[in-house]
Amino acid sequence: MSKLLDLMRKLGSDAALAEEYGKDPEAVLRRAGVTDEERRAMLESDYAAVGKLTGLAEGQYATNHTIKAYDK
Repeated sequence: MSKLLDLMRKLGSDAALAEEYGKDPEAVLRRAGVTDEERRAMLESDYAAVGKLTGLAEGQYATNHTIKAYDK
């Protein structure tokens, strides 16, 4: 699993991590070890890029200022 997809799943299930991401997304993304391209996609809420980078189809992720992945 990609580091980005793993982070997105954690953001969808870990309220403390999601709160931290809301305050300092750069720090959370750095700690997760995502690539520069993945970091940009998340920070810019570029849903098309996130889908391409993770292989997720629309409907497999949701947003509320943070892009989160959900299992099928």
